[in-house]
Amino acid sequence: QVQLVESGGGSVQAGRSLRLSCQASGSIFSIQTMGWYRLAPDNQRELVGYITPSGSPVYGESAKGRFTISRDNTKNMIYFEMDSLKPEDTGVYRCNTVPPDEDSWGQGTQVTVSS
Repeated sequence: QVQLVESGGGSVQAGRSLRLSCQASGSIFSIQTMGWYRLAPDNQRELVGYITPSGSPVYGESAKGRFTISRDNTKNMIYFEMDSLKPEDTGVYRCNTVPPDEDSWGQGTQVTVSS
């Protein structure tokens, strides 16, 4: 089981940027694929992007060209640089393994984008 703590969310206007961070515990972090999930206001959960242990990113359609995921295995950290934010990006963002460990969800960090 991985312990996960997200931070960096906020309320911003459309077109602005935010940088999310995820601190993970556990000695096997460096060999796990990690992703950022969004829980939208309608309770739909979406895997927005993920990154392999070697650092290769993969993005969902909503994130392509706007978001950048990165990781620092020496610090057990995952980052999510979110640029050109849109109102539809609003939600609670949480990190987890891919596929997710249902016992490891953290509190998440709220991102609210106003038009």
